[in-house]
Amino acid sequence: MPTRQLRNARSATGALFFTNGAIFANLLPRYPSVKDGLDLSNTEFGLVVITFPVGAILAGLGAAAAIRRFGAANVAVGGTVLTASGIILAGWAPSLWLLVLGLFVAGSMDSITDVGQNSHGIAVQRGYGRSIINSFHAVWSAGAVTGGLMGTAAAANSLPLGIHLTISSLVWVAVAFVAHRFTLPAGMSVGPPLVEEHTAGGGPARAWLRRPSVFIAALVLIAMSGTMVEDAGNTWSAVFLTQELDAGPALAGFGFVATVGAQFVGRVVGDPMTDRLGQRTVARIGAGLIVVGMGVVVLGPSTAAVIAGFALAGFGSATLVPAAMNAADDMPGMRAGTALTVVSWLMRVAFVVSPPLVGALGDAFGLRVGLAVVPVLALATLLLAGVLRGRQVQAAGPRAA
Repeated sequence: MPTRQLRNARSATGALFFTNGAIFANLLPRYPSVKDGLDLSNTEFGLVVITFPVGAILAGLGAAAAIRRFGAANVAVGGTVLTASGIILAGWAPSLWLLVLGLFVAGSMDSITDVGQNSHGIAVQRGYGRSIINSFHAVWSAGAVTGGLMGTAAAANSLPLGIHLTISSLVWVAVAFVAHRFTLPAGMSVGPPLVEEHTAGGGPARAWLRRPSVFIAALVLIAMSGTMVEDAGNTWSAVFLTQELDAGPALAGFGFVATVGAQFVGRVVGDPMTDRLGQRTVARIGAGLIVVGMGVVVLGPSTAAVIAGFALAGFGSATLVPAAMNAADDMPGMRAGTALTVVSWLMRVAFVVSPPLVGALGDAFGLRVGLAVVPVLALATLLLAGVLRGRQVQAAGPRAA
């Protein structure tokens, strides 16, 4: 039975994930107006929005040292404040370069926030002795849905972007400060990690999967499969629905909402599915759903079909990033936060590669062809999911947070 402190810490961690999802998501439904206001082509727009993940890549490797110095929860809250500052700057930016600067700052701080909140969430999971990491990512998805709906409503009512993003960012920063009071103290001793359950007919993972370089590379590709779906919903769903299917501003925002909404549902059911089937099987099921869902997007003849395709892909991607991060943080022989930081940092390459790649293909052949790259990466997850664990049990011995 988890203690009251652990239950409070779980709620606080969920609140941090919620704010992280909501802050940036307020901007995403406003992308079509940003693109049109600056008269950007698909390729130019793709290059602008990658400043967020470029900032994340440049700053992300500092997360492990920050966690060891200040503690995971402190890093998550401090990063939230600075992420919100970048979003506010982007909202008020009167020029392209200030928009780029705001997105760069927000992305830099978001990557550090991401590692901090996941590290703290995994520490809480050890105390529970069962899978709960997907529930935190489910709350992130709920926050993203909330932010997406706020942004969609603001766009539909022509609320000035700067005012909208300032109000929303300050609200979520206040939530993060309140949550911080209930997080685990830095360095608190918690339970051991979950390890794979070996049955009489089973055995350890194949030797090549245990090589650190192979293990981390496979986790990165699995996580990238999930983030490519997120990027398709974040960056391209509203543009795709507007450009390819002539959807209005209010309806176009629902491509993003469908992606993260279905992702939320997938993460709600992800923990019991993981406990029953193991990360490996759940990841393979999810990869298959991504292939089908994004196939519907590419081929879909109607707005409703495309939104449904985004939803199916979002559901399939739900557990991929949490599984990769969980496996990285439990990797033996690494200093606290190191493997998690490396996987989180490298998976953000997908957010740098995806927008300009999809945009360039979209300019040359249409966005349907551009978005076809997403299911291709999902096929790699079907092949690499063997690095993830099967059913898990609690290991013996304590471990520090």
